[in-house]
Amino acid sequence: MASELDVRARLQRAGQEHLLRFCAELAPGPRAALLAQLEPLEPEALREHCRRAAAACARPPAPAPDLAARLRPLPPERVGSASGVAPQTRRLWEEEGFHQIALNKVAVLLLAGGQGTRLGVTYPKGMYQVGLPSQKTLYQLQAERIRRVEQLAGERYGTRCTVPWYIMTSEFTLGPTAKFFKEHDFFHLDPNNVVMFEQRMLPAVTFDGRAILERKDKVAMAPDGNGGLYCALADHQVLEDMERRGVEFVHVYCVDNILVRLADPVFIGFCVLRGADCGAKVVEKASPEEPVGVVCQVDGVPQVVEYSEISPETARLRAPGGGLLYNAGNICNHFFTRDFLQMVTREFEPLLKPHVAVKKVPYVDEEGNPVKPLEPNGIKMEKFVFDVLPFAKNFVAFQVLRGEEFSPLKNADSAERDNPSTARRALLAQHHRWALQAGAHFLDAHGARLPEQPSPPGSGEPPAICEISPLVSYSGEGLEVYLQGREFESPLILDVDTARTLQA
Repeated sequence: MASELDVRARLQRAGQEHLLRFCAELAPGPRAALLAQLEPLEPEALREHCRRAAAACARPPAPAPDLAARLRPLPPERVGSASGVAPQTRRLWEEEGFHQIALNKVAVLLLAGGQGTRLGVTYPKGMYQVGLPSQKTLYQLQAERIRRVEQLAGERYGTRCTVPWYIMTSEFTLGPTAKFFKEHDFFHLDPNNVVMFEQRMLPAVTFDGRAILERKDKVAMAPDGNGGLYCALADHQVLEDMERRGVEFVHVYCVDNILVRLADPVFIGFCVLRGADCGAKVVEKASPEEPVGVVCQVDGVPQVVEYSEISPETARLRAPGGGLLYNAGNICNHFFTRDFLQMVTREFEPLLKPHVAVKKVPYVDEEGNPVKPLEPNGIKMEKFVFDVLPFAKNFVAFQVLRGEEFSPLKNADSAERDNPSTARRALLAQHHRWALQAGAHFLDAHGARLPEQPSPPGSGEPPAICEISPLVSYSGEGLEVYLQGREFESPLILDVDTARTLQA
């Protein structure tokens, strides 16, 4: 390990020597920990990081003056739809997706570097329970969807197949996530097919360009955003692991979407048959003001434009059919070929521009007292996974129904939206719709049949509580054999054991 003198000299070159101002009063253990944290920071890179953070923060976010003239919606030939397509075309896409899964050519990659701070918890979001009758966590739901899609593909093609699960964690989430998976026996997945790796961390920076000391013996660090994926893939030889397994197509998604369809065969098949190297699932924006990025074109090149970068006038523009002109809301759900990811890590990652996130960062004052700020006081620089879209040679977007595939968990229940209650209701409403479509009938406490009109997405609790295990049905398929013409009292939890009983 480098000596204190070496580390101090490096920090002097970076203009950040203040990070050692309490070093002399630290005990040997904490001093060694601080030096170990500082040693990997390259002086020139650290100086540039702090300079860029302060400079970027000084520029208030605003629409580029000429952006409206350069902006265009995606051309129709680049966009597919899960619902607005002929059934035979959808079946063709699905069959191609299952075929690639059966050939062991598909992997899923989970972006799970963030903590559940906005949820009010200190552990990773994937460990969160939203209050389902089964008490399943997000991680368990996702693991079971992988197992089911493997089963469906294997049954179609008479083979055993594997969808490897790559999980990008951070310094904050790797330990708790690994421990959680071990405690739950990897949710009955083969541990060799669950690959966890860690993204890089970057120092948080004050508005005047000084790296923040969180404690006397610790620099305030933050994950480098979900766009840190591309450095992490190279740091941990993840693409080499994929190549050894024969993986050619990768489905990348965020941890917090309770409705996410991992290795979705329809999406995979659509992208493969279109010859895409990069794809994005999108949902129709709920309103011009909805704070989601828009997948569109700028100067003819596909990219995600953040909602803060689009003027209200442009956001309200209407297409000839009456819908929003810029309606393709980004949901952080992507298809990549392994070759494209390889090209990004080798050539394009250095060209990605960091984004500014202004946050409340705990720190120590000049006397060494810990401070928890009430207002934002620091800058975290992040890259976004979608920043690579402009480098794609053949980008496609795939529009899906929000009520079927997108309900993010971002906030505590005190918030109006994207909270545990909205996520739970979205999943239970979806399963209630699936059950009704399969011919089930639900009874109230007096034995009278409940209304059989499916609950529209976002309309609150469904008339009956119904939770269907992903191990029984991945996307509503195959439920008739258990539910057709039967009556059930609420709640119905259709797990594997219940399904066997109903089938007997």
